Amino acid sequence: MASPPLAGLHPDAVPVLDLLTVPQVMARLQLGRSAVYDLLRTGQLASITLGRARRIPTHAVTDFIRTRLEQDAA
Repeated sequence: MASPPLAGLHPDAVPVLDLLTVPQVMARLQLGRSAVYDLLRTGQLASITLGRARRIPTHAVTDFIRTRLEQDAA
């Protein structure tokens, strides 16, 4: 049986989370590996662990940037 197309899903359906790897976050934030892991360790950047793999939701990167912009504006 085929899966329904995404356009046919109910609008209140839970959106698919885009998960990024640490190297992808490094590229997006233009930071080094240690800096990204420091942000993860201190809780400034949210992540999940799947087995031994660390994944960062795209919304966590957006939230981190928004928070930093608000702090800098204050």
